[in-house]
Amino acid sequence: MAVPVPELRRVCRQAWEPVLTRARRAVVFLDAASAEALHWGSGGAGELLAAGALAVRALPAEAGEAAGAAGAARVVFVVSGALRGGTAAAVRGVLGQGAVRHCTLVSGGEAEGGGPAELEETLRRWMGEGGSAEVVLRGPPLLAPVSAELWLLPGLTALLPPLPGLGGPGPAELGLGALPAELRAAVRALVGELDALFTALGLREESFAVGALSRIVAAELASYAPARNRRRMATNKASIVFVDRTLDLAGAVGHHGDNLAEKILSVLPKLPGHTTDVMVNMVELTALQTTDETCSIVAPGCLAQPNDPAAKALWESFMNLKQKEAVMEARRHLVEAASRENLPIKMNMGRVTPEQLSSYIQLFRNNLKALENHCGLVQLVLATIQTLKHPQTSKWDNFLAFERLLLQTIGESEMPSVLKQLLPMIKSYSERTKDDYTCEDFLVLLLYMYSVVGEIRSGKELDAAEEEVKKVLVKAICDEPEPSLLLQKIMGCDSSLNLTSQKATDAVDNIFRSLRDIARARMHMKQFNSIHNPGSNTHQASYKPLLKQVVEEICNPDRPDPVDIEHMSSGLTDLLKTGFSMFMKVTRPHPGDHPLLIIFMVGGVTVSEVKMVKDLVATRKPGTQVIVLSSALLTPHSAIELLFAADRLQPDTGI
Repeated sequence: MAVPVPELRRVCRQAWEPVLTRARRAVVFLDAASAEALHWGSGGAGELLAAGALAVRALPAEAGEAAGAAGAARVVFVVSGALRGGTAAAVRGVLGQGAVRHCTLVSGGEAEGGGPAELEETLRRWMGEGGSAEVVLRGPPLLAPVSAELWLLPGLTALLPPLPGLGGPGPAELGLGALPAELRAAVRALVGELDALFTALGLREESFAVGALSRIVAAELASYAPARNRRRMATNKASIVFVDRTLDLAGAVGHHGDNLAEKILSVLPKLPGHTTDVMVNMVELTALQTTDETCSIVAPGCLAQPNDPAAKALWESFMNLKQKEAVMEARRHLVEAASRENLPIKMNMGRVTPEQLSSYIQLFRNNLKALENHCGLVQLVLATIQTLKHPQTSKWDNFLAFERLLLQTIGESEMPSVLKQLLPMIKSYSERTKDDYTCEDFLVLLLYMYSVVGEIRSGKELDAAEEEVKKVLVKAICDEPEPSLLLQKIMGCDSSLNLTSQKATDAVDNIFRSLRDIARARMHMKQFNSIHNPGSNTHQASYKPLLKQVVEEICNPDRPDPVDIEHMSSGLTDLLKTGFSMFMKVTRPHPGDHPLLIIFMVGGVTVSEVKMVKDLVATRKPGTQVIVLSSALLTPHSAIELLFAADRLQPDTGI
């Protein structure tokens, strides 16, 4: 039996029950990942305030907020993972103010070196004499339901498979113990979260893996003692297939998807403190006259509208339809809403333009009742208007055309000559027009190139070509009068004043080392070792997504034994099955065996990939339900930040 979406939503709410029952007359502190899960799952702080919370604050708290909480006798801390590092320091900072007499900690796992009793003792010590503490280990994990098919674990946003360094261990030799401490902790956290989720859903899963880190995660989940006990009792069968993001980064930064949701998420600025949702400028609905896009007088709108059925239905359309159809759907929803409110709307059946949508939005502007009734819908339509007008959207097609040209060129030329063709396109700030690529855009193109091409023949010619590109790129970066926040993170500096030529050179050297590793990422693959279709006299060269190849293999009606999709056995019975299958007819587990297929992209997934998986399974295996789980929803810029940002693998040490 497959798991219906309402069941997943129930589990999502269940994770918040311990918080809601304890929120009355307390100040509630949430870490960023918890806030993001609440935002997508229940609509945000309103849920906690309705349950009687005095206030909802961010963790780590600003100095004033921590002191403000000190005026409250009761506080509730909600943390997405275990209490460790910077999170522990932030909790201690609030309790150290002295006025809190009772604190509750709702966390996702036990802290290192202690269970709930030891944690309660620690919290009482931080509060001082006379304080009481309660530690509640949450059941299901904090999930962010972005759409019916896509569920994120915001607490693991930074999770990314390590790149294969030169001469490093091959995937078969890599075990959990060989990973850096921070990555090891993330893998253990992920396994715990998945087990808690599958417990709440009553699942008995078979684990499969594509890629080195996925293999470790799947093996850990298969052998995790609580999971083995659960699988003995559970009745709902499922296959979970873990796939390493680093095997195909072209999919993370490519512009192949004709999808409105993907463009909105890529071009609008992020909501502060969030990794997925964006800020929608609401000034158009007010009498305020300003051209300042970052106007902070009016609170921004957003995409997550979990309590508004019409807005939720429109968001699903944005996720699942082609851009043109999604924009028409936005107009239809807006016209229906205006008609219900008896607003004087003039229906136009022609092409939908941002100006036309803006004129419809104006009808709601002076009608507060209509605005209140359809606020979620209005936010999504404003996001559409702002995206269609955004300069980065007009660049989208330029990227797509260039990516297609790259696919053709890579098939015909060696990498050094392809790099040389890129040189004239790297322009300094003073030479650039609005259509030229910025330094960040150029990093996106390089990542696409190196991921698509696969293993490159190294030698003096490649070294020389890379050095030329590096030199021009460093100069362009140093010439930026105001480097973007993303560029600052990648360069490892916190302002343009700190950006020296040496820092830029070191950062670009590191980027090219990573690019060489990315090109080698699929070298151990037998079946999925290429994502580039070189084309022929009759067909253009094309990109063939690794995830598409994996899902096609899972849905193959002939059910061949998968070569690169490895089954991870969970005990002696499975090992015996595998052993006996060499001598007699024993059916080995296959990822297409069960009514529920869960794809877990380790390191992030894109909107286009989720849609592709959904459509492929619906066409090739109609009776199967599919859910995509991941650690992050990627855009081209968030992918290069995840890969190249200087602080990506810093351990969480705050205490």
